Amino acid sequence: MMTNPQYNDRTPETHQDRFTGDVMVRDIVLQFPKSADYFKEQRIDFCCGGARPLADAAAERGLNTDEVIGALHKLLEEHPVLEEEKVWNHADSAALVEHIVTKHHGYLREELPRIGQNVTKVFRVHGGDSPHLAELYNLYNKLQDELLQHTAKEEASEFPKLLAYDANPSEQSRTEVQDLLQVLEGEHDGAGELLRQIRQITDDFTPPAHACTTYRLTYARLEELEGMTFEHVHLENNILFPRYQ
Repeated sequence: MMTNPQYNDRTPETHQDRFTGDVMVRDIVLQFPKSADYFKEQRIDFCCGGARPLADAAAERGLNTDEVIGALHKLLEEHPVLEEEKVWNHADSAALVEHIVTKHHGYLREELPRIGQNVTKVFRVHGGDSPHLAELYNLYNKLQDELLQHTAKEEASEFPKLLAYDANPSEQSRTEVQDLLQVLEGEHDGAGELLRQIRQITDDFTPPAHACTTYRLTYARLEELEGMTFEHVHLENNILFPRYQ
């Protein structure tokens, strides 16, 4: 079962010590979902890299831990946690799986080909004077193939195995489930690394001054894809999978 976060649910007015440097990044997002927006802005990984203390994550990004904690407390004062925001923490696994498939897998099936068309068009038109677009084209197509294969596998076999274990747990099926979770988390890490490389070669999704509308739109949609993938992986790595570990 998932371990409890390292702090209590108290009202915003009384928990100025709620966020500390030794709290895991993933636990902050689980208890305060709005913090995911802040972590995205600061490029702090809360999904694949969420199982580490906030202080370590801040240091990796060259950020002052106390300033990060202060920003989180300020955000919490401005956006108190609503009970419905934490619904997926407490939802049963079947409902969570349905949400992941409907929202996130559906998004990927619909958006990945569209973004791919834009990436291809920008590469063909601007690749001559922007050599990094060839690398972007290769990275994106690898990412698209891996994500579509990953989600199809989850729906066809891996998620049904998790739900079957819920209905009829046994030591044998538990071992099988834990093995498949290790594989899925490895695939998440792979997708996260490809997204990191894409962000790096696009200069944090910053189009050049001469970029046309399609060029700018492509970067914007890639950044949206990164954000959606972070949320997607967070739901699996930090909420669903720990129930079976």
